[in-house]
Amino acid sequence: MPDNTSENKTLAETKSTRFQVGLEHLWLPYAQMKTAPRPLAVTATRDCRLVLADGRELVDGIASWWTACHGYNHPHIRSAVERQLASMPHVMFGGLVHEQALTLARRLAGMLGQGNLDRVFFSESGSVAVEVALKMVRQYWRNRGVSSRDRIVAFKSGYHGDTTGAMAISDPESGFQGTLTGALPQQIIVGLPVDAASTSALETLLARRSEGIAAIITEPLVQGAGGMRFHDARVLQTLRRLADRYELLLIFDEIFTGFGRNGTMFAFEQAGIVPDIITLSKALTGGTLPLAATVARGSVFEAFWSDDPAKALMHGPTFMANALACAAANASLDLFEREPRLAQVAKIEALLRDGLAPCRKLAGVKDVRVKGAIGVVELERIQNLNALRQRFIEEGVFVRPFGSIVYLTPAFTISEADLAKLTGAVVRVLA
Repeated sequence: MPDNTSENKTLAETKSTRFQVGLEHLWLPYAQMKTAPRPLAVTATRDCRLVLADGRELVDGIASWWTACHGYNHPHIRSAVERQLASMPHVMFGGLVHEQALTLARRLAGMLGQGNLDRVFFSESGSVAVEVALKMVRQYWRNRGVSSRDRIVAFKSGYHGDTTGAMAISDPESGFQGTLTGALPQQIIVGLPVDAASTSALETLLARRSEGIAAIITEPLVQGAGGMRFHDARVLQTLRRLADRYELLLIFDEIFTGFGRNGTMFAFEQAGIVPDIITLSKALTGGTLPLAATVARGSVFEAFWSDDPAKALMHGPTFMANALACAAANASLDLFEREPRLAQVAKIEALLRDGLAPCRKLAGVKDVRVKGAIGVVELERIQNLNALRQRFIEEGVFVRPFGSIVYLTPAFTISEADLAKLTGAVVRVLA
């Protein structure tokens, strides 16, 4: 057999060098460009792995910011997108519709419709889906003749996106607002009602200020980018009760928690209640293409149903309901129907509990928690994030700690061997 080692090494070096060209023109997310290490160049994805330009493969522990729930390059999603590309990649959604969007809206309404969540507004990103929800709730009250209700109640450790409105309802102490805190619209940020004291404090606030409040928004069961903080279903039941008592709209931001990540298709199902508006994105297309949805109850939509053009919702993203993205989302929903995704999540949950358990005994570990396909190791502090991230790469895994946490949110299709590699790497690196 010929020895191709030298040739393969040269090819890898050529690819790696080629990817460095142009880096001086990029502006990377959440990064101080002057001090950030060079990003890894990815040339391909396979199942739950990232293939780098230098030939290495990394097991992806976070599924590309929690989106690739079916793993990468699933043939069913790829085929659906290819078929749609051959007929129509995109058409504007102003005055026009297409079958992929009609089918997807019908399917989402069917999945969410037990509580009359049946009006679907599409957009391109989670942040925009939240912005749409905020516009909906404010205009909902104005269309009903109430102009005073314009504030939003949101919660500490919450994160809802990077656009201006979404940042304003995210915890200012999370760091996502950067230096813009004072320039953002002022909303009401309080503690989640997780016990008697915090519940009483929230109720007192609502009793005093409800006439100026349009809605309550939260991430149900897990506050994601704000620290992967968990709360139980009783919190959601409390929010529903208080929203009803003070006649407020209730928004659940399920951009992270939706589509099985918590063990049920949607987190709110575990509480036995239904929000008035839900926002969806990330895993909606199985991590294939950008797409988001803001889904409202019929009672919310009715406030916009009018002969008066001024009462219409004035929002319309250019790539709203993109046909390729809708095709990917429909194919993703097919997989949830045909393949045992929720059973896989339950298995991942058990494996994460076992695999991360040794971290409880390590110095500097504050907490270890698991919910669905989410595993979190919270540290007292992380001194050097970049160095920690590099250690994981050296272990052959892609894990991206932030704040004081190391977390895993793998694809639901990950093999036991690859999941063991991830949990083993977390234990070894933190030890």
